[in-house]
Amino acid sequence: MSLEKELQDGSETKCELCGATHELSVYNVPPVTAESAYNSLLVCGTCKTQINNPDQVDPNHWRCLNDSIWSTEPAVQVMAWRMLNRIKGEGWPADLLDMMYLEDEILTWAKAMGDDVAEEDKIIHKDSNGVALQAGDTVVL
Repeated sequence: MSLEKELQDGSETKCELCGATHELSVYNVPPVTAESAYNSLLVCGTCKTQINNPDQVDPNHWRCLNDSIWSTEPAVQVMAWRMLNRIKGEGWPADLLDMMYLEDEILTWAKAMGDDVAEEDKIIHKDSNGVALQAGDTVVL
């Protein structure tokens, strides 16, 4: 059985974050790179665009996380936690985060991308030319 088919069966062919039924695709939750049902979820085009482009996030779209935070799927829990942290300045996401419980292993996975740290508090590593370094970049000292 393919990964997409397995996720469709588990999610009733709906976006696991907002419940939409259109433009569904598999999303692998970073930093995990191996595709599996444990670290992947089925998302709609709207959710995928907003996950990948933080500057295009519409906080009202994410009100759907009221239901998603109760999912038993680790990948859904991680993405719900990350999106709520991205928009917690709106007020209502902080209440959902207070209600949410994650096992230690899943919380560590959720925090791996730094979504719980405010932009002004993040440490940005730059090379000698002032270009921000990304994970996986090679630096010669």
